[in-house]
Amino acid sequence: MTDVNKPPVASRREWLAAIDTLRVREKAHTREGDAIAAARRRLPMTEADPSTPIIGGNGAVPLIDVFEGRTQLFVSYHMWHDGRPAADQCEGCTFFTGQVRELSYLHQRDVTFAVFCQGPYEESDRYRRFMGWDMPWYSVPAESHERLVAGRHFGMKASYLRDGDRVYETYWTTGRGVEPMAPSYGILDMTVHGRQETWEDSPPGWPQPYGTLGQQFRKDGRPTAQWARVTAGHDDDLHSGQSSTGTGTSGCCS
Repeated sequence: MTDVNKPPVASRREWLAAIDTLRVREKAHTREGDAIAAARRRLPMTEADPSTPIIGGNGAVPLIDVFEGRTQLFVSYHMWHDGRPAADQCEGCTFFTGQVRELSYLHQRDVTFAVFCQGPYEESDRYRRFMGWDMPWYSVPAESHERLVAGRHFGMKASYLRDGDRVYETYWTTGRGVEPMAPSYGILDMTVHGRQETWEDSPPGWPQPYGTLGQQFRKDGRPTAQWARVTAGHDDDLHSGQSSTGTGTSGCCS
């Protein structure tokens, strides 16, 4: 490291004073986030077809069954490249989906979390197993796309409410709106070099090696998180006999 890629050194008193000054803005940001969340809770909702078929491990089930008896459902829509190897699958969806691991706090508040993958169930479920994920996993058949996604970007996230035997969609977002799913970003934002992505407003000389077309979620030709699974000996063959060793850079939902 050189002086051009690290902050200046200050006394502890000066350092604490600078943080106190920034804290005023941080608290305002937190309060604005609370106000936005309050407005989100007051949005109208739109009815969804509770019988919309979704493919799970035991075959087709209606959308309402995905709630698992709870009244709320959060769905992570996971993009998919049909017939492509594991290395070519969506790096953005892999980044966001893979960071949601502990579901008990959601269940405590009557919320079910599920992934709805764009690809065929057997192939995409092999990807889930390769990644070592254990969240509820479903595939959206072609006939259900319009009822669920209705022309929107498949990499979205959506919230639903069940009222008896009726289902309503209450909110959806995509792009940077899904960042609350990724605590890695929150942690990086508190570090001196941040996310190290080219769009960030950082001082001259700060490391920014990552672009924003998928490169930020990839390393050496794969979604970054796949390497730990490969090293651990997990089988990444998604296609029953075909090798899954591609090096694509799809950038599909960054």
